[in-house]
Amino acid sequence: MSAEGKSIDVLPLTGAIGAEISGVDISEPLPAETIGEIRQALLDHLVIFLRDQQISPEQQIAFVSRFGEPDIYPFVKGLEDYPEITPVLKLPEETVNFGGIWHSDTVYQAQPPMGTVLYAKELPPVGGDTLFANQYQAYEALSAPLRDFLDGLTAINSAAKGSAAATRSDRVSDAGTGRQEVLEAEHPVVRTHPETGRKALYVNTGHTIRFGGMTEAESTPILEFLYQHQIKPEFCCRFVWSPGAMAFWDNRCAQHYPINDYHGHTRLLHRITLKGDKPV
Repeated sequence: MSAEGKSIDVLPLTGAIGAEISGVDISEPLPAETIGEIRQALLDHLVIFLRDQQISPEQQIAFVSRFGEPDIYPFVKGLEDYPEITPVLKLPEETVNFGGIWHSDTVYQAQPPMGTVLYAKELPPVGGDTLFANQYQAYEALSAPLRDFLDGLTAINSAAKGSAAATRSDRVSDAGTGRQEVLEAEHPVVRTHPETGRKALYVNTGHTIRFGGMTEAESTPILEFLYQHQIKPEFCCRFVWSPGAMAFWDNRCAQHYPINDYHGHTRLLHRITLKGDKPV
């Protein structure tokens, strides 16, 4: 229920993933019933969107904290007074898009985030949309023999994989945390969602480098197939940002890709990630 005693409105964007929620003002404390409905919408649709939210950093942290514990991003320094909030910024003179590749957030950590929340602060006049892909459907659409093969595998994920590391180079050099070590973690190729019990494909082109116990040469053909398969249009939605819009996605079963088509303009969003558990 909303603060006014009415159920939230949930409008699916596609048959695969994504829904817009209306009837909620997150600048005010929300009752537990409303938080529960929002969380259920997240579980049902993997990514949810709320538009026209006018909130401060304190209010963003307060809202996100109702769903879990905010985490600190390891490579880019957060806001001075709000270290939980990472500025996702591209300046007019820059050509590299922060995180500009298909990925799940920080799977090179032992306990990757359960979810991520982005809030739009400054946007280009056009462009800068974000794509999302349903990894439940990506797994379920594979043939049974391939699913059986992948079910028994793990994957090595690294923060140093060049394709992803290059997308954060400007922000790390400008306002980095000073961390120099290479973060790496081994996770199941297919993870079971701890809340829904559904299986999701859990490799991504941004961070996965090989299968556990296999060489990169052995792993690459299968991984390259999976990278193309898991972002098929029928698994995806596209979100067009607007001022005050917020996106909240389930990092355990969804991938995302910010499109880099707005050179010459500023794009600034405030990001908070929520601590997760060890994938199984």
